[in-house]
Amino acid sequence: MEKREFGFSLIELLIVIAIIGILAGIAIPNLLSAVQRGKQKRTMSDMRALATAIEAYAVDSTQYPTASCPTNITTIIGGVTAIDASSFSLLTPTYIAQPPKLDGWGAFFQYSNDSSNYAILSTGSDKAKQGLVSNCGTTTNFTNDIVYADGTFVQWPEGVQD
Repeated sequence: MEKREFGFSLIELLIVIAIIGILAGIAIPNLLSAVQRGKQKRTMSDMRALATAIEAYAVDSTQYPTASCPTNITTIIGGVTAIDASSFSLLTPTYIAQPPKLDGWGAFFQYSNDSSNYAILSTGSDKAKQGLVSNCGTTTNFTNDIVYADGTFVQWPEGVQD
């Protein structure tokens, strides 16, 4: 009786490798898109939490926090500038334990205010300020800015993103 060896032939192995390659080609782009969507949602959640603390501060002090000293929120009225690691010291610990300062992509949020309005901006995945796209509303690209102003999002991601 002849002893038969067990194992896979070269063609069987190539077919399995091809199937794995096709599945990876489908799954990896979807995974990368899901990671970016997660960063967007985290950024939007952090912006809401920060805005809640800013509004609570405004209720108690009748004005939005400004950059009157280096330990305050860093801002330029009429413009937007990036906050830094020492920003939002007026908000801690009374209004928020640890204010979020970085968006989902690791860039500092930007903040602007005047006596009756405020805005928080995230520059998106490209970390470059683009301003409002299409006069506010929804965006369709991970690089677009996310803007939260006066208690609501004026520019936000929605739907399928590029």
